[in-house]
Amino acid sequence: MDTIYILWLRQMKKYRRSGLRMVLSIVQPLVYFLALGYGFNSIFEKAGRGSYVQFIVPGVIAQTILFTSIFWGANILFDKQFGFLKETLVAPVSRTSVMLGGALGGATIGVIQGVALFIIALIFGFHPYSWPALGITVLAMTMLSLAMVSFSSAVGAIVDDMPSFMAVTNFLVIPLFFLSGSMYPLDNIPGVMKVIATLNPLSYAVDAMRTTLINQSHFGLPIDFAVMTGTMVVLFIFSIYQFKKIEA
Repeated sequence: MDTIYILWLRQMKKYRRSGLRMVLSIVQPLVYFLALGYGFNSIFEKAGRGSYVQFIVPGVIAQTILFTSIFWGANILFDKQFGFLKETLVAPVSRTSVMLGGALGGATIGVIQGVALFIIALIFGFHPYSWPALGITVLAMTMLSLAMVSFSSAVGAIVDDMPSFMAVTNFLVIPLFFLSGSMYPLDNIPGVMKVIATLNPLSYAVDAMRTTLINQSHFGLPIDFAVMTGTMVVLFIFSIYQFKKIEA
């Protein structure tokens, strides 16, 4: 546990010292929220779907966590290049603890970013359907962040250079986001897109947060958490497997 805590604390200290990183990671989702939320709000209301500002907040929070978490694996590449990872792996501690400590740090940062955007949304007029349900929202944020950080850690363990890492993550992150229903309802989309959204694990995280924040659900909360749990476990096992294959 000491190893996990120390590596988690290392990520927290690095994050606290990177003020520019903290600000920039909020800018893009904030632009989505303000530009799309208020830009399409009147159209959404005329279509009888209510407030688009309310609708888009869960999706933008999911985007914040996705982008923050899935690029966390770049830290592993930096640790490889500067020799820190090699020194950690030859230490008398399990590789699972090393991976878990860093991943928990990355997941914590993802949740912090998601909560920060939620607070900003409140300032701009968002109001959640149920304040007590926010605990479930944070749970969904945590599971999404852990899943994406685990996947990112696996990619960081497999590749050895930043261009390869960025190619893999950029190839996945845009389709994951735009085909998850983050920006639009899933009930009236074409059949092919609906099938893709159903196969997209991010769709269930968005749906869980949308259910708890604005009381709109497509899949149902039990299915959301069942899929998120399965995805998180599979990606966590995959990450541990790849991490153990790194040559010290």
